[in-house]
Amino acid sequence: MVLDELARLHGAAFGPDRHAWYTEVRVKGRVLHLIKPTTYMNLSGKAVKYWLQTLNIPMENMLVVLDDVALPFGAVRLRPKGGDAGHNGLKHINLMLGSTGYPRLRFGIGDNYFKGQQVNYVLSGFDDDELMELPALVKRSVDMILSYATIGIELTMTQFNK
Repeated sequence: MVLDELARLHGAAFGPDRHAWYTEVRVKGRVLHLIKPTTYMNLSGKAVKYWLQTLNIPMENMLVVLDDVALPFGAVRLRPKGGDAGHNGLKHINLMLGSTGYPRLRFGIGDNYFKGQQVNYVLSGFDDDELMELPALVKRSVDMILSYATIGIELTMTQFNK
């Protein structure tokens, strides 16, 4: 959702490519490569590693955007590095890159599911109350990505992680 909105705002469209849907947008003279892995989430490190190598992007210049059941719905957090917090996609990225030293934007979706139903919960839609809040949360996330790309992680965290 977040990357789709970022692409839409810049007149870009995703197309299928190796291990991912891919597009790029230009922001204040910078090219942002937007990648949505088509691998299973718990194998997303394969796509991330491929694209970092193909585009010759240093790991510290990438930003992983992910949904996170460890954060309540509506919470959006930017971090310069960190653990996987049980997120299987991050676990695989960490494994493939051999590091946790890359920035990530966590989009909280909450943990309102019964034990053993996490997969169904993550793949389900949002409830009516959440749908009303979603556009503002997506906009905030896009704003954070654009800020990160132009002024860096420290100033962006100061501005948005309140």
